[in-house]
Amino acid sequence: MVTRRTILRGLLGGSVVTVGLPALELFLNANGTAWADGTLLPARFGLFFWGNGNTPDKWVPELSGEGDAWQLSEQLSGLASIKQHLAVATGLEAKVPNAIPHGSGAAGILSAAPALVEGDGDTFAQPSIDQVIAAQLGGETRFRSLEFGVKSGGGRSFNGPHSQNPSEDSPFAMFERVFGAGFAAPGEEPIFDPTIGLRRSVLDAVMDDTNRLKSRVGTTDKTRLEQHLDGIRDLERRLARLEEDPPDLAACVRPDSPPAKFEDIEGRPQMSAISRAHCDIVAMALACDQTRIFSHWFHHPVGNVLFPGAPDGHHNLTHDEPGDQPWVDAITRMCLDEYRYLVETLAGVAEGDGTLLDSCAVLGTTEISLGRTHSLDNMPILVAGSACGRLKTDVHYHSPTAESSTKVLLSIIRAMGMNRAEHGTDDARVTDGLSAIEV
Repeated sequence: MVTRRTILRGLLGGSVVTVGLPALELFLNANGTAWADGTLLPARFGLFFWGNGNTPDKWVPELSGEGDAWQLSEQLSGLASIKQHLAVATGLEAKVPNAIPHGSGAAGILSAAPALVEGDGDTFAQPSIDQVIAAQLGGETRFRSLEFGVKSGGGRSFNGPHSQNPSEDSPFAMFERVFGAGFAAPGEEPIFDPTIGLRRSVLDAVMDDTNRLKSRVGTTDKTRLEQHLDGIRDLERRLARLEEDPPDLAACVRPDSPPAKFEDIEGRPQMSAISRAHCDIVAMALACDQTRIFSHWFHHPVGNVLFPGAPDGHHNLTHDEPGDQPWVDAITRMCLDEYRYLVETLAGVAEGDGTLLDSCAVLGTTEISLGRTHSLDNMPILVAGSACGRLKTDVHYHSPTAESSTKVLLSIIRAMGMNRAEHGTDDARVTDGLSAIEV
C-alpha cells in the first residue's frame, strides 16, 4: 500500500538509503487541501536570521493596512516580488534587559526570555522559537529540525541553557546528511568523494522502488514524482560538479548554480551563493517531509563579515560608518535578498492545490534594530507564508504602543497548531498573539 509515509529504499555503498516523497495527489483529498485521511497538510516553520540589525528609518513602511493600503519601505523595496506573501510588523520591542550587546536581543527576539550572562559569554535561558515548535512537531519526521547557515558562528538555535544546535555551513554536507548515503554531523568537516553524483547517485540506489511506485500512481502523480526526483538528481550533480571545479565570481552570482565549496574571493565569502544552495536543499527536505522545522543563520550577531564591495566588516560599519550609513543599508538589503530567494523557492514548489510556502511561516529577523546603539525597540520582523491559512499575508502593522515582539512568536506557535496559552518569561511574557497578523 502506498501512503504519504512511503519512502523509496535502496542500497548505496553497503548502506541503506532512503528518499522521501512529495505530496502526491494520491495522498490528498479531492480538493487538494488535506491528506486523504482528512488530516490537514502539515504546517512548517522556518527562521531566517541575519546579524547586526538594520537602519530603522529606512525600514519602516509609512502606511499600515492590507493589500494596496500599504507599500514597502525603501529598505524593504527588494521584497516587492513577495509582498503578497508577507506580514510586516514594526514598532514592536524585545522586552528584555539589554544587558549584553547583541546577546540580549538575540535571546529576546528568539526565545522571549532574558539572556543568561555568564562572565564574558551568554546563553539562552529558554528554547529558541524553532526548538519550541520542534519539541512538539519535530517527532513526525526523520529530522526533528535542520540548522544551517553561511557565516553563522554556530547559529542561535537553543534547546535550553548551554544546549545549542550547531548549524551546518556547508551545503554539500547538508545534502549528504539529508539525501546522501553518509551522515555528517553539524559542524564536522566531512570528506566527500566529488564524483559520487557521477558514479552512482542516491536515486540510482532506489530505482527499483521508484519504478514500482510509478506503476501504481496516475499520470499527474507520475509527472510530479519525476519532477521531484529530477530536481534531487540535478542538485546532486550540480553540487558534485562544483565540488570538483570551484566556480569563479561570475558563476557564483548565478542563482540557478550555487556552489557548495569554494574559496573566498579577495577575502570575501560568497554569501549569496552558499545561502541559495542551502535554500534549494531545505525546500526539497520540506517537500520530502524529512523535516518541518528549519533555521537559516545567514550570519551571526557581531558578525564582521566582508560583504561584496563593502569597505569594512559589517559589524564595524554599524558602529563606525558616518551619516545615514549607506553601506549598512546596502548590506541589510543584501540580507533581505536572500530572505526573498528563500521565500520564492518555497513558493515555487507545488503542493496540493497551492505551494509549499502556503503551509509555511518563515520568520525573518535580527537581534537588534539600529546597530549603532544596539537598540531593542522597533525590532525588524517579517513573516512569509500563511501557515495553512492561519496567518494573514500582504499586511503591515505598526504598533503605536511598543508591544512585545513575543506576540509574533505566540501567533506563529499557535499557527503551527499548538494550543499554547502564553509564551515568554518575565517582561517578555505574553498571553495574546499579534491579532493584526492572525486570520
